[in-house]
Amino acid sequence: MCRNCTTKTVNRRALMAGGLALSLTAPFVSRALAEDIGAAAPVSPQEALQRLMDGNARYVANAAIDTDHSAARASRAQGQQPFAAVVSCSDSRVAPELIFDQGPGALFVVRVAGNFINEEGLASLEYGVAVLGIKTIVVLGHTACGAIGATISSIADNTLPPGHLPSLVNAIRPAVYDVMASKPTDLLAAATAQNARLNAERAQSEGPILSEAHAAGKLSSVAGIYEIATGKVVLL
Repeated sequence: MCRNCTTKTVNRRALMAGGLALSLTAPFVSRALAEDIGAAAPVSPQEALQRLMDGNARYVANAAIDTDHSAARASRAQGQQPFAAVVSCSDSRVAPELIFDQGPGALFVVRVAGNFINEEGLASLEYGVAVLGIKTIVVLGHTACGAIGATISSIADNTLPPGHLPSLVNAIRPAVYDVMASKPTDLLAAATAQNARLNAERAQSEGPILSEAHAAGKLSSVAGIYEIATGKVVLL
């Protein structure tokens, strides 16, 4: 099979022209669905991000409101209408819907140990933007990240972990190298923040879908750190 054919980038114009986006979004964007979920979809990236941060404030205060997961179950069976995407670590202590106090159907979550964006993650985000209409992407690192720590150890020991783990280490290395030169007092924290920043930048610069949406003011991308001990998300 032709490699170029299988790896050819499908731009947003082609996606729309082919009718795929229209056929997939038709059941997802009904006003009735939005009303059943409980809130109209945010109209701007700024409003979407504020909704996330308001939800995190409720989570920190132990005052969550999105706790009835049976509500609107029938409507969700018709489709989804998420307003934001979260690129998060696979760490079991990091649960985006809980952290941002959002119910099922509100967030489009891409998870991988080390919260970096690989090709599959990029394609997932493109789908979220072009088809589902998400307004903001949050790349969420977290304190005490094992994947970042393993990468630091790999660099220090000049070794690679077994199995397929080197793919994680190699993806995170750039962030560690970026901050090592400044000799931070907390290398793990500095590398975690830089890793989130680098991937948030990628989420707005990769073309054509994400970069075009960002240039048009239809999409924002931010980096944040989730503090496990407090539950708070700090934007970088």
